[in-house]
Amino acid sequence: MVERNSRKLQSIVGFDIGGTKTAIVEGTREAEILQREELATEAGRPFEETFPRILQFARRILETAAGAGREVIALSVSIGGPLRIAEGVLIDPPHLPGWHGVHLKARLEQEFPRLPVFIEHDGNAGALAEFHFGAGKGRAELRHLIFLTFGTGLGAGLIINGQVLHGATDTAGEVGHLRLAWEGPTGFGKAGSWEGFASGQGLVELAAQMFPRRWSQGSAIREVVEAMLADDPQALAVAAEAGKWMGRGMALLVDTLNPQMIVLGSLAVALGDRVLAPARQALAEEALPQAAAACEIVPARLGKRIGDVASLMAALVGEKRQAAFP
Repeated sequence: MVERNSRKLQSIVGFDIGGTKTAIVEGTREAEILQREELATEAGRPFEETFPRILQFARRILETAAGAGREVIALSVSIGGPLRIAEGVLIDPPHLPGWHGVHLKARLEQEFPRLPVFIEHDGNAGALAEFHFGAGKGRAELRHLIFLTFGTGLGAGLIINGQVLHGATDTAGEVGHLRLAWEGPTGFGKAGSWEGFASGQGLVELAAQMFPRRWSQGSAIREVVEAMLADDPQALAVAAEAGKWMGRGMALLVDTLNPQMIVLGSLAVALGDRVLAPARQALAEEALPQAAAACEIVPARLGKRIGDVASLMAALVGEKRQAAFP
């Protein structure tokens, strides 16, 4: 992306803020990642206690970029909701309990006054990343894509007719709040919610319910996932149960929105068919046959890069599709 007349290489600093970890990257308009830092989010601690460390890492990224002769022209954030996107205000994201009510955009603008700040819901950012640079890259016929975060929590990005659907209050895509059963694991503070059955925290809740002598609600997500990756029989049973409920939730989206593709991030990339095979089976059983047949179910094509690329998308696309790059 070297400009004519020897202008500096321009780049974006992206923040991928999740309930477990935060990654800070520098990337180009082609989503090439030039450098990356990662730290624990410590989501349960107050924002004012953890934000300074995030700033420290961000300033290091900016200093390295300047030292290499590159021009950072915007900050871009991918973060879970609910939030008011244009204002950059976090309302009450369940996986970031220490961040409720935070005016994140204003705080970043205060710390970096020379840089415009763009913020997007992580589900929307993931959908845009896969649409432009992942599963949808080079597919002109693709107009309807759903992205499911499937990380610590569960959110969705809905691309309909090639455009992100934000909704009247920026809460389109908060699918983790959907109730799939009257009883079951709790997510979004609601028993039987989709997030309770099919998210990182949901895996822990399911594991604690199915095998209480081995796991508890305080078990680490990593512990349960590592057991699944080791093909432990009990852990695989938990993965299959989560996959079944993932498929039932996806059937609601397929019947309602009739997408061409559903892309699953994070845990689906790591676990593969341990969760995707039962998800596809449940979807086939629950959804309208013609709608299910038209919809591909795939892990994020960007793989482990999905969060890094998603962190750039708010600035690359921007509110009302106003790109940060000239």
